[in-house]
Amino acid sequence: MTNWPEYNESLRQRGDVTVWVDESVAHDWGVARTGKRGRPGTYSELAITACLELRTVFHLPLRQTQGFLRSLFRLMKLELDVPDFTTLSRRAGGLAPLPRARTEAPVSLDLVLDSTGLKVFGAGEWLETKHGKASRRRSWRKLHLGPDLETGQIECSELTTDEIGDPSAVPDLLDQIDEPVRRFIADGAYDGAATRTEIMQRFADVEIIIPPPKTAVPGPEAETNPTARDLDVLAIKAHGRMAWQKSTGYNHRARVETLMGRWKSVIGERLRSRTLDNQRTESRIGVSVPGKMTSLGRPTPERIS
Repeated sequence: MTNWPEYNESLRQRGDVTVWVDESVAHDWGVARTGKRGRPGTYSELAITACLELRTVFHLPLRQTQGFLRSLFRLMKLELDVPDFTTLSRRAGGLAPLPRARTEAPVSLDLVLDSTGLKVFGAGEWLETKHGKASRRRSWRKLHLGPDLETGQIECSELTTDEIGDPSAVPDLLDQIDEPVRRFIADGAYDGAATRTEIMQRFADVEIIIPPPKTAVPGPEAETNPTARDLDVLAIKAHGRMAWQKSTGYNHRARVETLMGRWKSVIGERLRSRTLDNQRTESRIGVSVPGKMTSLGRPTPERIS
């Protein structure tokens, strides 16, 4: 690693309270008067977002978040009111999607999609549902993430109920992408004509790297007019699946698995909110936190052997 001092300092800043509550937050804490009828709001969306981010970073319940911010403002000598826990809970479900934190916009993306389960109530429900054991109610949600391989930033995310399949979430995820996509990588769960058509209609000259299943066969026009999927099926048949993964770069998908593990270690494996709207806001806050942490500094590795 060639930038260890800078990266080491960025790791310290991840726990710095001033990173999460800076001067701009304090300046825009209240709602500007609009002159419209009715009682004006007290707290801006930025204030609610800052509270929820602080709660996520330091793993605090809503009541403790209120007390933590009150003491922080008192030490900072800021005369600002802090939303109570009921206000935070009520306003969370209506928050607008957060802008992505990034140092510079990428020219094109190497987009990787994957999903993981987040628990809602108790322990063990994810494994019980996954392995087919009897369960009285579904008590987990599915988090879909789409990071860029080059920057490590999460470019799109979506929280759905457990019955939503991975391919069904692709259109909503791609709606969040503004940049061109150079490569699209996903596991075999995304294989299918609908997913490939959706991606090719949105992005020109995109390379789609999705492994076909073991039972896949080439299409009827594979000899005269093969599709990209036909070429993948023929390449796997001729050289083996491992050789195909190495030649196409599919092995890079392991990075999203690492991201999932890091996300759960930093944010947690369980959603605290009870309603789906609040859970979606909680997941978006959870996605923005690693993005802001990454923007503070990343390691710069250099191969030495």
